[in-house]
Amino acid sequence: MIHTVAITSSPYWPLFVLLLSISWVVFGITKLKIHAFLTLMVAAIFVGMLSGPLPELSIENKGLFQNRVDLPTSSETDYTLAIKWSLLGFGNTAGGVGLIIALAAIVGTCMMKSGAADRVVRFLLSVFGEKYAGFVLLLSGFLLSIPVFFDTVFFLLIPIARAMAVRAGGKYLYFVLAMAGAGAITHSMVPPTPGPLMIAEGLGIEVGEAMVAGIIASILPACLVLYLAKWFDSKYNFPMREVAGSSKKSLEIIVNKSDEDLPSVFLSFLPIALPVVLISGLSILNLVRIHYTDFGGLDSGLGVGFFSVLSFLGEPNMAMALAAVSSVYILLKQSIQDNGGKGGRLTSLLSKELEEPLSTAGMIILITGAGGAFGGMVRLSGVGNSIENLSSELNLSYVLLAWLVTAIIRIAQGSATVAMITGVGLMAAVLGDGSVLSYHPLYIFLAIGFGSITLSWMNDSGFWVVQRLSGFTEKETLKTWSLLLTSISLLGLAICLVGSYLLPLQ
Repeated sequence: MIHTVAITSSPYWPLFVLLLSISWVVFGITKLKIHAFLTLMVAAIFVGMLSGPLPELSIENKGLFQNRVDLPTSSETDYTLAIKWSLLGFGNTAGGVGLIIALAAIVGTCMMKSGAADRVVRFLLSVFGEKYAGFVLLLSGFLLSIPVFFDTVFFLLIPIARAMAVRAGGKYLYFVLAMAGAGAITHSMVPPTPGPLMIAEGLGIEVGEAMVAGIIASILPACLVLYLAKWFDSKYNFPMREVAGSSKKSLEIIVNKSDEDLPSVFLSFLPIALPVVLISGLSILNLVRIHYTDFGGLDSGLGVGFFSVLSFLGEPNMAMALAAVSSVYILLKQSIQDNGGKGGRLTSLLSKELEEPLSTAGMIILITGAGGAFGGMVRLSGVGNSIENLSSELNLSYVLLAWLVTAIIRIAQGSATVAMITGVGLMAAVLGDGSVLSYHPLYIFLAIGFGSITLSWMNDSGFWVVQRLSGFTEKETLKTWSLLLTSISLLGLAICLVGSYLLPLQ
């Protein structure tokens, strides 16, 4: 047992601890190049050791991670408790979102390998026509980035954007920004992508509600993407340069590929539609039942049975499992078709194809769990009360605070996911059970998501994915891509501020 320093009793000490821990996260990732998982875990333990006496772990007080707390006033503390509490936060978070993240990785890989994602794009092109190719690419990026990671979506769509530029005789910048901008939005705003999933989990918001809110709030920014993509294309004349993996020969293959060689439209859309319809549908019905006690047939007879089945299928883990099963089926079916009706060793094929995405998902789960540990220790430190008092003195909006903190972390260290994890850890500590808000915590969820989109630049892996695969120079990417995402973020902040005032949803 070690005697603690008297300064820990200061009402502003938690703010100092928070500042030190965030500085460490940024410095550790950007300067020391330490992996985000290790950086966040060290930050969590660091916060615990500086927070003063921590309570003993017990069945009764494990809920402290979900609430703001007043730490014991004892003059002694056991620093090993900082490690134990950090590990508890890691386990709770990883256990809550780990399966969904792994299933999302399976869905994305199977859609890519089977050609289902390509089929979705081609179907949209057939519906809207090549005249509206920019809108089709925007819609494709918007939809595919819900179950599929942004980098993967960009890898899929960039050859199509290049092929469309060949057909259209130009507009390459327009096509690239339209599909990439829309993908960046849903990547940060709509679960089951890890970042928004973590925000919903941290704020205690149902995944279905977060899905619906994220999609609705993303519509206007998507329109802005289309407008700015056209404006940038008219302002700049960037050439379509040759890049690795996207030669003219590969473009010809994309253009001449037969639809009959791809999965059906119904099957291709199924892995996207299943989780969105089931999870959001259940959340909508739950909201209706809460606000309207007389809900007709769902309150008796067959309605009760229907609601019970939907409650099971609409549970996020179950809905994503169904999406994963459907995507695996598509991949296996396509493999049999490509082999002339011979199945071969399908289990070996599946194991090989899923090895890399599951490894990636495992790393994301580690980072997300570490972020949960850091957020839990921030809540346990009592920083919520300190920031609440400071915000009241400055009359600072919680929506603005959520956006600002996340945006600063995003600009400083580059990763949108780490920025979201850090932002929700802080805001969950500030908000507690949400009783301090005069509007629905969904607006905090949206503000954190929009804040994480801010200013993609040299320290963001997404910046380099866009720059290298598109063939733009660093300067060209900064003038277009970086400015586009910052504009989206600022519009999103305005939407959150106006919405929380005019439509509080309380």
